[in-house]
This record gives sequence, C-alpha cells and structure tokens, in this order.
Amino acid sequence: MAWFRKKKKFTTLSIEEKKVDIPKGVWRKCDACEKYITNDEIKRNVYICSHCGYYYVLPVEDRIASIIDAGTFEEFDANLASKNPLDFEGYEEKLIRAQKKTGRNEAAVTGKGEIKGNPVILGVLDFAFMGGSMGSVVGEKITRSAEKALNDELPLVIVSTGGGGARMHEGMLSLMQMAKTSAAMGRLKKHGIPYISVIANPTMGGVAASFAALGDVILAEPKALIGFAGPRVIEQTIGQTLPEGFQRSEFLLEHGMIDRIVERKDIVNELNTMLTHMFYNSSALRARESGASPQLCTINTAQ
Repeated sequence: MAWFRKKKKFTTLSIEEKKVDIPKGVWRKCDACEKYITNDEIKRNVYICSHCGYYYVLPVEDRIASIIDAGTFEEFDANLASKNPLDFEGYEEKLIRAQKKTGRNEAAVTGKGEIKGNPVILGVLDFAFMGGSMGSVVGEKITRSAEKALNDELPLVIVSTGGGGARMHEGMLSLMQMAKTSAAMGRLKKHGIPYISVIANPTMGGVAASFAALGDVILAEPKALIGFAGPRVIEQTIGQTLPEGFQRSEFLLEHGMIDRIVERKDIVNELNTMLTHMFYNSSALRARESGASPQLCTINTAQ
C-alpha cells in the first residue's frame, strides 16, 4: 500500500507578507458613506466625496484658488494676531497651536483679487483655526475688508465657515464683533457697494448671527449647517423634536433665509454672474462715473 503526502491547498502568509506598503496620508474614509477615496482624488474634486457627494471643509488656500483668478490674490492684514486680554487660562496655548497648525495668525484671511478679471475684496474664514470662531481680530479683519471695499469702491465677498461662533475666551470683546461687523456691512449697503455672503458647512453662532446673514445675496453650499444654537441644544431647550433637515441650507432656502444653494464647483461662475449684474454691467458703471449712488440690481434667485 502506497502512502502519499497530502498537498496543501492553501498557503498561509506570515504577518510580514500580508502587509501592503501604502504611504500614510494617501487614503481617507468618507465621513458619510465610509468608502475609501484617495486624498489626491478628493482634492481634485474640490473636497467632495465622489461616491456620495459629501462636502468636506475646504481648506482656505483651496477656497481662494477656487474663486479668485490665479496669481491675483493679495492678502492684507496678515500680521494681526489675537492676544489674551482676559487672561483666560489656556487660551494663549490654543492660539499658538492653531498658528502652528495653519501657518497663519488668525482664523480669517482677507485680501484683494479678481474674479474673471473683475477686482473684488475677499474674506475667508479658516475652520482649521479654532473652528473658524470669531474673536476680536477676526471681527477686525472682516470690518477692515468691508472698509477696504467701501474706500476702493469694490464688491465684497465673504466665505463663512465656523462652528464655534464668537470666542468665549475673549468675552465681550468677542461678542461686540457681531455689532461691529454688522455696522460695517450696513455702511456698504448705504453706499450701494454689493456684499455677497457665501455660507459653507458649518456656520454657527455669532458668525451666522452677524455678517454671514447680512449679504445682499446669500449663497450656501448644499446641506450646510447654518444657525445660532445647534439643533441638539434647541431640542433640549424647547423639549420638542425639530423638523427633518432643520438648519440645513435646503430648509433655510425653503423658509426664505438664504437666496440660493450653489454647488461648490459652480460658485465662482455664480459670483461672476451676480457681480456683473450688480456692479460691473454698463448701467452700474455709468451710475458710478456720474457720481450717482449705484443701486443694487434685483436678481432672480429662483431655483
């Protein structure tokens, strides 16, 4: 009787053999659909998941590049930085960490650039810097951008994204920025200088309750969370269940709080169209050249 050694059908790999050499930072798992996507792909898609359409927070540099003509952006007031006027424990350390993380002094970037060849003043909040929260320096930079727009007679565009609202670390000095920025936007309106507010996810607290809500035209990205207090806080306060999609941009559009929802890739063309009608068309130019106060044009914002 012959004996034969039974052949193995499968081979077992060692732990070392199973490892795949994938560099760190190449892949990320979508926060919504949990499918994997490369960082290069998501950056090419302006930080939108190609599987489910989930909107990631767009980094400031990419936001500016997506709106402003290449090579035309000139930042101003970059040297302004917050202090710790109330000696709030740990605040200075938080500021230092945020500055090292982002490479900038504060949570707002302001400057002058061009959209399709037309000059504008632009402000962008940086969510990576303490959640895009508004302290005294953020309010000062937003106010200065409005004053620059007024002095240079140029339209103002501000992109808001801040989940922290007004910064508690600065107390009343932070809260007063709501009134200060609102007054600056009021001066623009008085002199017929257009201000377009672009709201991204999330925009909450003092930012949402001041300059973000005061645009002559208010645009919002899809499904952006926009409001003062968060939905969980409201539910706990009033003891009621909120409607489906409450405080999302679609809900706010339906109730007349914003003018239009615009896909991220289409925002630059939308801004160009609106600024052309509101400021750069022939009738608006003639009015300014004659010394008359330019009137903001009414734009059909129906979907």
